[in-house]
Amino acid sequence: MIRSVAHEVNRLEVAAGVPYGEFRRRYERAVPAFDADRFAELQRAGAPWETVRRATEESAPHGFLRYWGFDVTPLMNLAGDRWNCVEYLMGDHTTAQRMFTRDPAVMLYAPLRTAIYEDAEGRTWFAVDQPSTRFASFGDAAIAAVGVELDHRLAALLERLGAPVPEVLGQRE
Repeated sequence: MIRSVAHEVNRLEVAAGVPYGEFRRRYERAVPAFDADRFAELQRAGAPWETVRRATEESAPHGFLRYWGFDVTPLMNLAGDRWNCVEYLMGDHTTAQRMFTRDPAVMLYAPLRTAIYEDAEGRTWFAVDQPSTRFASFGDAAIAAVGVELDHRLAALLERLGAPVPEVLGQRE
């Protein structure tokens, strides 16, 4: 069996309005790194999900954690490209679980992939696919609702970072 799902996704590119290094530092402060050791200990202890949920809330004060990051700049400099770019995976595993329990394929889009980069004019940009447009593709109202919730959380994060908030993200939480 093969399934093919065509769907439209909004890629949001937001001008940061500040230099690359400053915006990257703001982002990394607002979206802390996932503490794998802390959560591995909860796993070893067989912690109940409520404990994991509380630990996640404590770890992600603005609703997101950084699970991975890669500064592509040094590698791309070898090809002669001179602008800065870093990519990340950011999310919240307890929010992802609310979708995962309905369809494990949501992990294609959770965590969210983001990038901070400079363009040819030296402007700094933050890019991410709009969560609700990714998760609506599953045809499940509960998953789609979490996508909208993530839109709102993303809007709040952008506001926290001092960046413009795209209207398509709707109300902030």
